[in-house]
Amino acid sequence: MSRLLKPKAVIVGGSIAGVSCAHALIVAGWDVVVIEKSRRPPKGNPTGAGLALDPLSQELIGSWTGHPELLHDITSPLVIDLNQAINDEKSRKILARDENFNHRAAHWSSLHDHLFSALPPEIFLWGHLFLSFSISKDKRSVKIRARVLATEETAEVDGDLLIAADGCNSLIRKHYFPDVKLRYSGYCAWRGVLDFSRIEDSETIKNVREAHPELGKCLYFDLTPGNHTLLFEIPNKRLNWIWFLNQPEPHLEGNSVTMKVSDEMIQKMYQDAEKIWHLTFVQVMRETKEPFVNAIYDCDPPKRIVWDNVVLVGDAAHPTTPHSSRSTNMSILDAAVLGRCLEKLGSENLTAALEEYQSIRLPVASKQVLHARRVGRIKQGLELPDRRSFNPNTANGEECEMLQLRAVPFFGHNPLL
Repeated sequence: MSRLLKPKAVIVGGSIAGVSCAHALIVAGWDVVVIEKSRRPPKGNPTGAGLALDPLSQELIGSWTGHPELLHDITSPLVIDLNQAINDEKSRKILARDENFNHRAAHWSSLHDHLFSALPPEIFLWGHLFLSFSISKDKRSVKIRARVLATEETAEVDGDLLIAADGCNSLIRKHYFPDVKLRYSGYCAWRGVLDFSRIEDSETIKNVREAHPELGKCLYFDLTPGNHTLLFEIPNKRLNWIWFLNQPEPHLEGNSVTMKVSDEMIQKMYQDAEKIWHLTFVQVMRETKEPFVNAIYDCDPPKRIVWDNVVLVGDAAHPTTPHSSRSTNMSILDAAVLGRCLEKLGSENLTAALEEYQSIRLPVASKQVLHARRVGRIKQGLELPDRRSFNPNTANGEECEMLQLRAVPFFGHNPLL
């Protein structure tokens, strides 16, 4: 690369991992191009669901955008992490309670829009479907090929670094690990977001607030043998809910882990839920428009996430189950560490910078992925080689400690450099 020009990174994927990398590399003095198959930004799109941002992610986003107060405006506090057992009579018993959780709740699309809006719009190539890449013989540059969906033409983009932020089914990861497949967890998750802005005084909302008096600052996990749910409030008067339930691996179309659901499937979900959960939770489900199902997958941690001038970030590097609230936070931290390594060592030492990124992030992310896998199996009552199946109604205090989100490795002290 010429010393007169800024080094250039090509980022494949415009989700939160991709836009976070764009921020981090611009700070590090790089030019960036983001290739994304979606035809337009997902601004105002109701798709996606709720997430929890840890304090470090909040700090990093604020430093990138220069407006931490705006992040505060689109998030709400999550200071309590509460796990409760529900027995056959549907009465609750506290299993574990953490009143110093110190996260903030957001909706995926709001967070994406916040990050995207703070970037130059000209760096994005929307409607470009990644096809392939090649590395130059001297390994100093990379060429990316993409199909322009509007014209069906093939476009080529050259850069000094390829950043794979193309999600859990990453084609770039598959190039290096052709035989590695995602691992089905043994369960799926019904999910939804209830917008209650127009029904705030309804019996449903009054009842759910009575049953969950700390909504607005608490993550509520309810557990029964073989099932668990999550409920929390996100900004703009919305309730995010998830129900995890054990089932055989479903048939999925394409690369999406989201299943198509029929009205019949939704009605059966309501009926099954009524047998297990409080009617207040079921009513939240019933009043939610377009609930959907995610099949829950992860992947055994890879031995590498860097090759020459190619690097994996986010779910492309470490697909994970959602039980440690780490997926989005890991993506943001990947971007920050990558940017700082590149800034510290300079583009002339690209190999060393990428190796340092890998040495920092791979051990941390690997432990967090395996921890999330373990917690998911515990909460779902699935077998583990070193412990009996977890029953929330008979579990002792020691067994319940693992349920807390702060039990995740490196909680509160993820290294940046």
